[in-house]
Amino acid sequence: MTILIVDGQGGGMGRTLIEKLREAQVQAEIFCVGTNGLATSAMLKAGADGGATGENAVIYNARRVHLIVGGAGILCANAMMGEISPAMAAAISQSEAVKLLIPMSQCNLRFAGMQDQPLPVKLDNAVRDIVAFVEEGRRTDG
Repeated sequence: MTILIVDGQGGGMGRTLIEKLREAQVQAEIFCVGTNGLATSAMLKAGADGGATGENAVIYNARRVHLIVGGAGILCANAMMGEISPAMAAAISQSEAVKLLIPMSQCNLRFAGMQDQPLPVKLDNAVRDIVAFVEEGRRTDG
């Protein structure tokens, strides 16, 4: 089971997710791709198994993982103040991997029926969903 965390800006959301997944002892390889070096570095320091930076890294890795996790904007060209290129958004959206998207207040996407929650609560919910996804995958594989 392989998970790809995609983040930009300073990588804080990705860093926190990786720390929480490590605390939860998720039985999966966790890779990260930052839209910039600072984001990648933060996620690697948090314990990602490997990481890379930039557009080609997103395109390459999106085809090779089971689960892609990031802010909802990773599916939108020019999101994160332009850090998500159209090619990145296309690669992620076209990937056969399951996408777990975290609604972010800075993103111009709104989701009907969802209550607004503080980011720490959203990240805890994401970790719970990732753990369930990995466990379900382990049950169906073995």
